[in-house]
Amino acid sequence: MKNEESKQPRGLRNNNPLNIRRTGKDQWKGLAEVQNDRSFCQFKSLEWGWRAAFYLLTRTYYHTHRLYTIRGIISRWAPPQDHNNTEAYIRNVSRLTGIGPDEPIGIPSQQPARWMMLGMAMAIQECGTDSLDYFAMLRGWELLRE
Repeated sequence: MKNEESKQPRGLRNNNPLNIRRTGKDQWKGLAEVQNDRSFCQFKSLEWGWRAAFYLLTRTYYHTHRLYTIRGIISRWAPPQDHNNTEAYIRNVSRLTGIGPDEPIGIPSQQPARWMMLGMAMAIQECGTDSLDYFAMLRGWELLRE
């Protein structure tokens, strides 16, 4: 089991499907007691990692930063100055979701499926696999209400 776990992408080993970086001030609900990854947050379960991801996408990026499109969100999430291929990331997320890169995603409370598709497409990009637990993602969306 240990060998299988070590072969998983880092984001899945950390229960952090969008690879949320540590800041030193992290107070996410559901953080694991032990944080032994120096760069990325570790959560108690995948559901809590999804909750944090959706919180960032819908509350911080949408409501605070007023980012409404895949291009706007990804340009901030994975900027080129951090050595990301931002344009390829945008194209892939747009292709996976079927949402145009400059098309408004919609209000999260009115278009939850579009925001969940965005999160899942970003997790596929971040983790390099589409072998993700979709039920954990849905439970994470529900935890966002807490």
